[in-house]
Amino acid sequence: MTRFGGGALGRVVRSGVGRRRVQTVVIAVATLMAVASAVVAGSLVVAANRPFDRAFAQQHGAHLTVQFDPAKVTAAQIEATGEQKGVTATAGPYPATTIQPMDSEGGHLPTLTLVGRSAPGADVDELDLKSGRWAAKPGEIVLNAEFNGPHLGLGSTLRATEAGDSPTLTIVGFAISVSRTADVWTTPAQAKALASADTPLTSQVLYRFDEAGTDRQVTAGRKRIASAVPSGALLSSRSYLETKRDADQGAAPTIPFLVAFGILGIVMSVIIVSSVTSGAVGSSLRRIGILKAVGFTPREVVRAYVAQALIPAAVGIALGVVLGNLLAVPLLDDTEQAYGTATLSVAWWVDVVVAGGALLVVGIAALIPALRAGRLRTVEAIAVGRAPRTGRGQWAHRAAGRLPLPRAVTYGLASPFAHPVRTVAMLLAVAFGTVAATFAVGLTASLTAVGTAADPEDRAEVTVFAGGPTPGPGGTRRTENETSEAPAADPAGIRAAVEAEAGTASYYAMTKNDASVAGITGSVPVSLYQGDTRTGRYEMISGHWLDGAGQVVVGSGYLKRTGTELGDPLRVTYEGHTRTLRIVGEAFDTSDGGLQLHANIADFPGTQPRMFLVEVKQGVSPGEYAEKLAEAVRPLGGDAMANSPSGQDNFVIILESMAALLTLMLVSVAGMGVLNSVVLDTRERVHDLGVCKALGMTPRQTVTLVLASVTGIGVLGGLIGVPVGFALHGIVLPMMGHAAGTELPPSVLDVYDLWQLALLGLAGITIALLGALLPAGWAARARTATALRTE
Repeated sequence: MTRFGGGALGRVVRSGVGRRRVQTVVIAVATLMAVASAVVAGSLVVAANRPFDRAFAQQHGAHLTVQFDPAKVTAAQIEATGEQKGVTATAGPYPATTIQPMDSEGGHLPTLTLVGRSAPGADVDELDLKSGRWAAKPGEIVLNAEFNGPHLGLGSTLRATEAGDSPTLTIVGFAISVSRTADVWTTPAQAKALASADTPLTSQVLYRFDEAGTDRQVTAGRKRIASAVPSGALLSSRSYLETKRDADQGAAPTIPFLVAFGILGIVMSVIIVSSVTSGAVGSSLRRIGILKAVGFTPREVVRAYVAQALIPAAVGIALGVVLGNLLAVPLLDDTEQAYGTATLSVAWWVDVVVAGGALLVVGIAALIPALRAGRLRTVEAIAVGRAPRTGRGQWAHRAAGRLPLPRAVTYGLASPFAHPVRTVAMLLAVAFGTVAATFAVGLTASLTAVGTAADPEDRAEVTVFAGGPTPGPGGTRRTENETSEAPAADPAGIRAAVEAEAGTASYYAMTKNDASVAGITGSVPVSLYQGDTRTGRYEMISGHWLDGAGQVVVGSGYLKRTGTELGDPLRVTYEGHTRTLRIVGEAFDTSDGGLQLHANIADFPGTQPRMFLVEVKQGVSPGEYAEKLAEAVRPLGGDAMANSPSGQDNFVIILESMAALLTLMLVSVAGMGVLNSVVLDTRERVHDLGVCKALGMTPRQTVTLVLASVTGIGVLGGLIGVPVGFALHGIVLPMMGHAAGTELPPSVLDVYDLWQLALLGLAGITIALLGALLPAGWAARARTATALRTE
């Protein structure tokens, strides 16, 4: 015989692939789906691993962002700072200021840092322009891509301030700065024009150092720069390490989630691909015997049947790699938005490893039964290939026959026991598909609960300011260069105005500032509350929310950092007043690393609220309410705004999309595994089906028989898969919380209802029945005479 690929051996391979078209397609499609799911999961795991570091290197990020006072330093002096020891590159100076724009619906955006740059490219902080173009003339701006959404898109307009004569700014592009050097970019001339007495112009300069791996090294670089300019000229600075810590903390929770799906995908791929290819070879034992009878050697037989499995598998692998890359692109694009990183793509080595691993699995899965067949004697191979071993599964038929069910049903229920290995593979496929579905349902519900439990201030429909610094997103504090304050306000008068407004449904008051806490170096953010805070309370991990004086609620980060527990005293110095409070609750609050404290205004005499968070009555427009209330509180030194949904974090949506896609692919792979097994069983039993039809079995009874053969597997797979998926959710979710630096409240963990688990139990039956429908229809349509002649 000739070598593989030509002559008689080549014809055997081509004939086998073409003759078993259904099986060939099943192998190709099952391998395609398995490889595609592995590529998606693998690429997302890689993307979530240190995304900031990769993006920072791509964009030549700034190790230090510095704001200079242009009135105290000359351009030459700024340029000279680039010659300091350790400085390897600089960019700027760029004119910079701050704005608090209003969108087209009247909602206020947070205070944004605006920088004038003539182009996105630079030696330091090379911006990644995600869409649109760069600002080229006055009135045009490029917005940070995290604000891109249904309320803010290309062509949308913003007013720089709420003043009537405020210029209108048109969004012409969206960009990402991995160093987060600004929120808005415009032309240098426009940046200078937007500066005012309340938001003075500064000069932004970006630096890269030869050594910047630690806080100490960055601080040393800052000191050298400060010493090179006049005293007081350096207004503020920001280290890239602060941004890196935030980005890494945001990426960390996705790792356990993706690893869980990745493991499910890998295990599922091995099970399905092994089952499909081994079944394909095992079902051809009789033909192998015939080939031996006409002169083929055992080695040639093995090569022929391994090749018959590898050819469709190779096609499926190639298509799976392409499909996996296509599916991963939109998810990676969303991941860029979530992490604020530069362009991500599927790593080439992920494609190579997945394709090579799949080909190896297929080869081994085909080689094992092919070697067994090659060792069989010719007569034995022909005999074994005709049917399952004599007597195998007969006990199951006898037991099922005693059930008070139609004969077609009992025959089908007993059929899987004739091929125990194939049945186990099918059971594992159904069980893992059910695990994926159960885990995905729980994960989606938990992520929705996380979004609901997010910072309550973001959920308030209207925010009323009563003087003091205007908060940024989610009530964050101003940075060093945002020092302007609202005029002196009358909190009591503003409260009265809020209560008097007809559309007010409920409200509570609060203020924010930094405080000193015993046991922690540096300042700690503190939020103080007044009034009915039920709408503004955080979800509690343990303990309870504020309900009296002398209490404080902390985040998980504070408890871990200080080693304190509920009930311990906490000494707080806030605006010159020192009080000892008692820790009564652990809140689900990840802001500021979980260090933020929550207490009562009444515990610190003389403290006045600076914000009122308002819920409006049903049917009342928050925008119209805010405009009307603003007119009443501005004479009192206050202001009101309707909170805009623009710029909200889409991290939860991204994870839900990932879960939905990966689950769909895994369930599809499970269904293909069932389809393949049922096709093999049906092909092998086609003569028996012909006999049954000759004895009077109708097409409907034939369909019932085939579907019944997988029903028991579906029920058992569901019973196994639901508890495992439930347990997997209970393991992965806390790991995601720990990666984010917090525990999770019961509302995030306890998301399954009993009726949901019952429905998920039906997922196994659904997967099994859907996989068996096509071969059941083929068996029902097969003619009796044709079936009787078929072997």
